[in-house]
Amino acid sequence: MLNKSLFHIDQKNAIQFVTFRTQESVAYYLEKNNINTTKSTSKQQFEQDKFLDNADAGAILNNDIITLLTTLFKSKDTIYYNLIALSIMPNHVHLLFEQIFPLMEIMQKIKGGTALLINKHYHRTGTLWDRGYFDKIVRTEEQLCITYQYIKNNAPNAGLKDADTRFYGIYEDE
Repeated sequence: MLNKSLFHIDQKNAIQFVTFRTQESVAYYLEKNNINTTKSTSKQQFEQDKFLDNADAGAILNNDIITLLTTLFKSKDTIYYNLIALSIMPNHVHLLFEQIFPLMEIMQKIKGGTALLINKHYHRTGTLWDRGYFDKIVRTEEQLCITYQYIKNNAPNAGLKDADTRFYGIYEDE
């Protein structure tokens, strides 16, 4: 659980960039990279993203699941957060939103709701998501633009054939 020890900044109306991963993908990353620490840095998170973009471990967020998750994330918009962008990768999710509720409550709703939905869809039980998540407050307009573009281009940069279905952003034409 790589991000277990991360400090989470919780601030109403803050713009948050959040990443969370399937438990299987994190276990695979730790094993393949011989990592046995619970400490995590932004650089490690970026390296983990690059590694997991093309890994099959925990890659269950495909096909119908993409639509189900996008619908669920949009259904929480303006209730728990103001959704700005999302990218659903095969084994992890990137979200960019403005907080309305406390961050921990948002993440419990998101991860709990999506785990139930996905487990029901695949007729499975058990833990789906890694316990932790990575979050970073976006403090400037420049940071917001860079983060938005990172989320938008994550699936195309990973060479995913269905990249256009994996991204949602409020600055795009629908």
